[in-house]
Amino acid sequence: MQVILREDIDKLGTRGQLVNVAPGFARNFLLPKRLAVPATESNKKIVEQERQAGLRREAVEAGAAQELAKLLEPTVVEISMKAGENDHLFGSVTLKDIADQLEAKGFHIDRKKIVLPEAIKTLGEFLVPVKLHKQVTVDVKVIVKREE
Repeated sequence: MQVILREDIDKLGTRGQLVNVAPGFARNFLLPKRLAVPATESNKKIVEQERQAGLRREAVEAGAAQELAKLLEPTVVEISMKAGENDHLFGSVTLKDIADQLEAKGFHIDRKKIVLPEAIKTLGEFLVPVKLHKQVTVDVKVIVKREE
């Protein structure tokens, strides 16, 4: 069955793309969740208009993310934690800790946008990537120091 995707779907396609899927997948998943529409001529025109509007919206969001990245790049986040011997922390620095410190500096960043493969468990300086947009990622310097 041919459908036109209304959203980007991993391992299937991007918005506005015409794809062949199993009829059951379309009927039971894609169509009820409004992720796709049947491939008719009228739907092709409507989806093309939606795709153009989406591209314009995407460009605006990317521009806003670039501006935020310029402001966020020189920012240094300092976190004080209790540490034992060998500079090993009692606990760890998590996404929430970094997001809270950024919030205190006036940047409202969702913690899901902070890319931290594993929690920070030692003292030192770390570069933590923040993914503001699909194409915009900025590294924020995080300094973990010993709590006095």
